[in-house]
Amino acid sequence: MKRSFRAMFYTPYFLWLALFVIAPVGLIFYYSFFNIRHQFTFDNYATFFSSGTYLTMTANSVLYAFLITLISLVISYPMALVISRLRHRDLWILLVILPTWINLLLKAYAFIGLLSHDGLVNQLFGLVGIPTQHMLFTDASFILVASYIQIPFMILPIYNSLTDISDSYIKASHDLGATNWQTLTKVIFPMTMPGVKSGIQIVFIPSLSLFMLSRLIGGNKIITLGTAVEEHFLTTMNWGMGSTIGVVLIIAMVIAMMLTNTQRKRRRQA
Repeated sequence: MKRSFRAMFYTPYFLWLALFVIAPVGLIFYYSFFNIRHQFTFDNYATFFSSGTYLTMTANSVLYAFLITLISLVISYPMALVISRLRHRDLWILLVILPTWINLLLKAYAFIGLLSHDGLVNQLFGLVGIPTQHMLFTDASFILVASYIQIPFMILPIYNSLTDISDSYIKASHDLGATNWQTLTKVIFPMTMPGVKSGIQIVFIPSLSLFMLSRLIGGNKIITLGTAVEEHFLTTMNWGMGSTIGVVLIIAMVIAMMLTNTQRKRRRQA
């Protein structure tokens, strides 16, 4: 009876996992070994790792993802720390989550209106005598908008880790003569590392394959692996090369997850 109940309980999960995770990933690996004429070949991988263009795209994707993650972390950690100390912290964290309910496309077009040549930001600059700035379709605007969108996803796991810390640890640190900075760096930050690592995973991994923001905010000046995948599947119809790039992205994401999970595994083994 228990076995049948467990089977009924887990069947939908395994079915969903097989249909929407394993099967799509398997198809990506499968198509990566076929060229545009549907012939089996290893040329896609040879082309990727021997082409300076694709290697540059890979380096740019990793660099952009790193900068977006770093900026999100630098902004999110102090914000999460402040919110965790506020009286009505549940209300404030709700306000942080609210922007995630807005469609990504709408937020992108809102920033286009803000950063464009005749946008609100340049109008404000004009009021204080600053010349009109060319902000749209630049690396800085792309990183800024992507970081803004990713910040709530970085704040949440850090906030949860901060709220799990007992006040007794902080009081004990002060009783032993530690300053506020020492308590933050030696007690609070190490204890919130699981949340920081989760936030890095949540932000860095999707940032590797951004393509819509790179189109709308960065224009055609920013080409990442996500943009290349879109081009091969929708424009050149070279599904084999697009799948190869997808496989590289999957491997990069797995490596990122392994790097951010190392400390957890050590703790579990201990």
